[in-house]
Amino acid sequence: MATTASPHVFDATADTFETDVLKKSVETPVLIDFWATWCGPCKSLGPILEKLAAEFNGGFLLAKVDVDKEQQLAGYFQIKSIPTVMLLKDGQIVDGFPGALPEGQLREFLQHHGIQPSAGEGEAQAAPEVAAEKPDPHVEVLRLRAESQAAPERDELKLDLALALLATGATGEAKQLLDALPANLSTDDRAIRAHASLGFHALLADAPPRATLETAIAADPADLRARHLLGVRLLLEGEQGAGLEQFIEMLRQDRNYGDQLAKRSLIDAFRVLDDEDLVSATRRRMASLLF
Repeated sequence: MATTASPHVFDATADTFETDVLKKSVETPVLIDFWATWCGPCKSLGPILEKLAAEFNGGFLLAKVDVDKEQQLAGYFQIKSIPTVMLLKDGQIVDGFPGALPEGQLREFLQHHGIQPSAGEGEAQAAPEVAAEKPDPHVEVLRLRAESQAAPERDELKLDLALALLATGATGEAKQLLDALPANLSTDDRAIRAHASLGFHALLADAPPRATLETAIAADPADLRARHLLGVRLLLEGEQGAGLEQFIEMLRQDRNYGDQLAKRSLIDAFRVLDDEDLVSATRRRMASLLF
């Protein structure tokens, strides 16, 4: 993965790290992208980060660290998996996340930390609109079903319908619609969120009821399987903070349980949730436990 020609993207090394990363982070936020040439997810995340660095035109710097070439840096930051991204301000790590996030969530991450495009580059971006009250998903299903039937060639309406169906719990029909989406829509941020939501729904197909899971955890706080299922159930029942708390506790007790199930569940949850403050706060707690 070659670094782009953007002046805001550079390869960081152990020899230049203090000057190019730590000192520069005092004036400009620096994202560190830990990656490797053999890492599949790195190949999808890297170009998005480089695109944003160029678009923000100095709003932040992107330091790329090849963990194979810079094992000393990877060891210093205790990198356990790649890709891993860390945000430095004033010479200190203030946030980070493991795994490849879609572009929409990367933009939310930057916005949460007050990182904006430099003057002259952000003018083309429209100011965020005031969030409107969410419509009733059942009403949305009726409306979108009618629109989709009237214009079957508009695949974006099928994606909208799938999302509305998920909100009503109609996972079967939603999955059929999502599986039939063309390639250009299957990688849309909304489709990625929908697939993550479907995965959570599937986990509860044969899961015990909430009361049974809570009783199991009360009897054995180290029952991480019960914690995972309870966390999923709480998420889908609208108790998002409580659900994330179960995954965080799993991570605290045993970060490697179930092939890093807690970390994977948190990342999937971040894709599903639209509460930016809750996601950012939980991502920081996850980073503090992982790093």
